Parts: sequence; structure tokens; C-alpha cells
Amino acid sequence: MDVLVVLPGALRQFTGGESKVTVAVPDEATVGTVLDRLGDELPALHRRIQDETGVLRRHVNVYVGQTNVRDAQLLDTPVPLGSDVTILPSVAGG
Repeated sequence: MDVLVVLPGALRQFTGGESKVTVAVPDEATVGTVLDRLGDELPALHRRIQDETGVLRRHVNVYVGQTNVRDAQLLDTPVPLGSDVTILPSVAGG
């Protein structure tokens, strides 16, 4: 199945300016599977999302639909058919 990954402006420099990237994953994929495939296609972006051990960076939030994966099963969160994955880095400042 294809999963649409939605990215904010802060991460578009790693996608050639694209706000959405489609990745092909097996049916019944998890967030971890989606991020692995994204990393295969866009390694510089992947390094901004996960650290070298594969853990989500603490300043990055990942959503499947409206569900923050930190409130679900993290990288093991299922990605149902037709769901989008949104990646949002935290923004700090004043």
C-alpha cells in the first residue's frame, strides 16, 4: 500500500520542497516500517526524525491520522489503509 507522509515547511528542504511524500509499504505496516522506507528514499530527512539507534528524536512528533504515536505504540503503531502519517518537529522560541 502507499502511505502519504505529510511534512511541514521546516523539513521540506530534505524533500526538494515537497510537502508530501508517498512511500510504498506492505499492508498492515507500522510507523516504523513507514519511517524505514522514508529513510531509504530520503536519508537526510530520516536523520532528523530518528536518532542513530532508531528512536524517535524527542523534539519530533509523528501522527497517524489524529493520533500521536507517543500516545499509542510509538514505532509499532499500526498505519491503517488510507491513513496519512504527519511528521511535526517541535517549534521553540518566543
